[in-house]
Amino acid sequence: MKKKIYTVVMTAAALLCGCDNKKQEIPLVVIVNYGQIPPLLATIDGIKKELSENGYTENKNIRYEIADIAFDHTLIPQTVISLKNHNPKVMVVISTPIAQFAKGKIRDIPLVYSAITDPVDAKLINSPTESVDNITGSSDMQSLKALLSLVQSVLPHAKAVGMLYTTSDCNDAALINMMRREAEAAGMSLVAIPVDQMRDIPVRIQELNGKVDLIYVGASSLQSALAVISGEASKMNIPVFNIEEQSVRDGLALASFGVNYESVGKNAGKLITRLLKGDAVMDVTPIYPKLDDHKCYINKKLAKKFGIQIPENATIVE
Repeated sequence: MKKKIYTVVMTAAALLCGCDNKKQEIPLVVIVNYGQIPPLLATIDGIKKELSENGYTENKNIRYEIADIAFDHTLIPQTVISLKNHNPKVMVVISTPIAQFAKGKIRDIPLVYSAITDPVDAKLINSPTESVDNITGSSDMQSLKALLSLVQSVLPHAKAVGMLYTTSDCNDAALINMMRREAEAAGMSLVAIPVDQMRDIPVRIQELNGKVDLIYVGASSLQSALAVISGEASKMNIPVFNIEEQSVRDGLALASFGVNYESVGKNAGKLITRLLKGDAVMDVTPIYPKLDDHKCYINKKLAKKFGIQIPENATIVE
């Protein structure tokens, strides 16, 4: 697995080395991605769209190199260092573990994190509104208060939220803490189940049976196991709420309420644009989603199954 990913990165470098000098002079943005899941792919699309809207045309006056670690933390060091050696103008680090490693190892290249819930909790920055050293970024921190308001509108008798979280990711820990606070404020409780390995999910999720009224899957590597979570939840007749819309379109989640990840990427693109134009990292303030960056989608077939009323502000997915 390591060799395969490393070969992809080196192949890109080899191709670039074989190009003419003009292409070498085009500014390079490198992106280290955590894995091939819809939210993160949408984030990358948003980055490219925002740069394009600001006059940066791929292979004309901007180049991209994208490497994917496929959720394998052991690949982070070699992937980040390999892309650093390509002398990018900006490095985009998507997910907490990648951003944390890059912050510890790279001092001379601007770093832009993206799709990270709480960058302060992850110790990437010290204050929500201030960049630190060579790092700034775009958070995907959603309004859990608004999410629970949606939950209570479609499941008025819901009292307990169930969540799984990976023990190796502090992003998951931050999300659990946020949900616990918001659930308490909404008069609800949270049942949080730790997961050490993805293969443990079918067993661990059974601990939610009979204890929760819904299962929520947020911005987490658990998105890669959503089909498994959805399948087990269906057996227990527990509706799943997710952070992104594709799961609703695929019939894996009853509803999604969360930030639009293309917007998260576009926010990162705004920061990258400023850095490419010469702004100092310390002058480029981190960005967080606004409430209107959130969207609600509900699966009509699953709504009928669970006997719920569809809110007026939701997008219905047939």
